[in-house]
Amino acid sequence: MKVILLEDVKGTGKKNTVVEVSDGYARNFLFVKKMALEATPNNLQKLKELNLSIENKKAKELQEAKELAETLSKVTVTIPVKTGENGKIFGGVTSGQVAERLKEAHKIEIDKKKIIINEQIKTIGRYMINIKIHEGINAKVAISVVGI
Repeated sequence: MKVILLEDVKGTGKKNTVVEVSDGYARNFLFVKKMALEATPNNLQKLKELNLSIENKKAKELQEAKELAETLSKVTVTIPVKTGENGKIFGGVTSGQVAERLKEAHKIEIDKKKIIINEQIKTIGRYMINIKIHEGINAKVAISVVGI
């Protein structure tokens, strides 16, 4: 029997796919737990429309991510920090501080978990960091650390 899976089923298939399963498995397990629908022409048409809308949504998200990456590459984030002798910073610059300054100064909201600081920033200066915006899309952002 062909069924449309409504959620991921281990050993059977992924969500929104059409799979062939035994009649008993479909009727006694998948249908009872509302994990699948019978693959009727009407349900197959609904699945096709759903997959099309998902693709359109992903394409839109990808376009927005590219635009955000382009915007971020032109931005310089200035982070004021307390310093000691020779321009050394007390502590270091964190991804949380970068996210906060991006939001305050440029009205761009980025999750701090997506900000990647490769080297520890412990002195005043100019640095380049990466921000993961979307799967496969990264932006390089200039960070300017100044003492106060």
